[in-house]
Amino acid sequence: MRLGFLGAAGEVTGSCYLVESGETRFLVDCGMFQGGPEARSKNLRALNFGFDVRSIDFVLLTHAHIDHSGLLPRLSMLGYKGPVYATPATIDLLEVLLPDSAHIQEKEAEWQLRHRHRRGAAERGIPAPLYSVMQAQTMLQQLQPVHYGKSFHPVATVEVRFRDAGHILGSALLEVTLSGEGKPRRLVFSGDLGMPGRPVLNDPERPGEADILFVESTYGDRLHRSLADTEDEIVDAFERTRAAHGNLIIPAFAVGRTQEMLYMLADLIRRQRLKPLKVYVDSPMASTATRITMAHRELLDRETRELITWQEAHPEKMKIEFVADVEASKALNEIRQGAVIVSASGMCEAGRIKYHLRENLSRSECSVLITGFQAAGTLGRRLVDGAKLVHIFGQPVPVRARIYTVGGLSAHADQAALLGWLGGFRKAPGHTFVVHGEASAAANFAAAIKEKLGWSGVLLPSPGQLVVL
Repeated sequence: MRLGFLGAAGEVTGSCYLVESGETRFLVDCGMFQGGPEARSKNLRALNFGFDVRSIDFVLLTHAHIDHSGLLPRLSMLGYKGPVYATPATIDLLEVLLPDSAHIQEKEAEWQLRHRHRRGAAERGIPAPLYSVMQAQTMLQQLQPVHYGKSFHPVATVEVRFRDAGHILGSALLEVTLSGEGKPRRLVFSGDLGMPGRPVLNDPERPGEADILFVESTYGDRLHRSLADTEDEIVDAFERTRAAHGNLIIPAFAVGRTQEMLYMLADLIRRQRLKPLKVYVDSPMASTATRITMAHRELLDRETRELITWQEAHPEKMKIEFVADVEASKALNEIRQGAVIVSASGMCEAGRIKYHLRENLSRSECSVLITGFQAAGTLGRRLVDGAKLVHIFGQPVPVRARIYTVGGLSAHADQAALLGWLGGFRKAPGHTFVVHGEASAAANFAAAIKEKLGWSGVLLPSPGQLVVL
């Protein structure tokens, strides 16, 4: 058996793992690298496997986030035409996310071309999109739905079962049993694991055993704030901004974090910790993702279903306006106080959030509520790290707004939750690969596994490494 770590090894984005067993070759995830100046070159090199991509038998997808799915259209474009297995909710989300990813790339290329023309510069070196909207839509035809808990055989020697990972709608951890080479071996891929006890989704399921484990470590070196502390900080951000007569800008991932923020705000209003308010959701993708979430209520936890019922009975308590067209989005920047704007992208790298930050960051009466992980090299990370000046669309913008970092809303399990999930295994896997974490987080988590669980065979793969077992 050979295992290839094609992404999310020593870093968070670009998840992609290659498994070769006998004559079978498959991928788990095919994600885009995000953040930092090297992301594009990494994405261009990512699918240079050293073999014909048409030899891949199938792809298993843990969830819809672009750092796990974003290179699927490029894989298809390069010749892979086989099935990509994912949960029905993941497929619904991909129908929005992948064409949107292509659209953003096309618009970015157009912007750079116009910028070069204004400067009178040559057009050489303008990066082309990794794939087009049409290529993304073509790839969607390769998606095959798989329901939680039902095992299937993509090929005769491989059995797969998807289980609820509690990370975003439709997210899955994978149990993969290989029987093609001697004694059957079980591989478990954690995907991204959700934080137990958090609203909206069910807690992650626990597989009983694994011979080989791939476990994420995004927050493997830290603990999240408690939900109570998180609520206190949200209330403080709202009250401070209201008193200062400013706007509150909330960068939020369109899938998962936006819906969780809407839950949190509605719940705080229901408990009278916040006054009734109006929220602008300025992201077409987030609007669609919210509609998809409501169409999959069976995947939501009991508390969330009860809150939805309350909100539907009291629509005046929290008015939500989903902003669709560009002109309506631009009009939000004319509001000088009292606006609560939730917009994508969550790391402030693309989309409408950049316009809202450009208009509000320089105003001391405004606040920015950072609600999720910010990868190294992103605008969101620079804000979290305390930058006093940032550049947006090539223009310098002083940072005078107050920046709040709400760590307790993370869709990723923290170290204690990850160790708790690992504690559900009946025995230690023979090999545990710690992935999907920045180098320091992964190393600290690997040390915690050895020290607190007593496991051996805990490994830190390097980018592009090929491991033979």
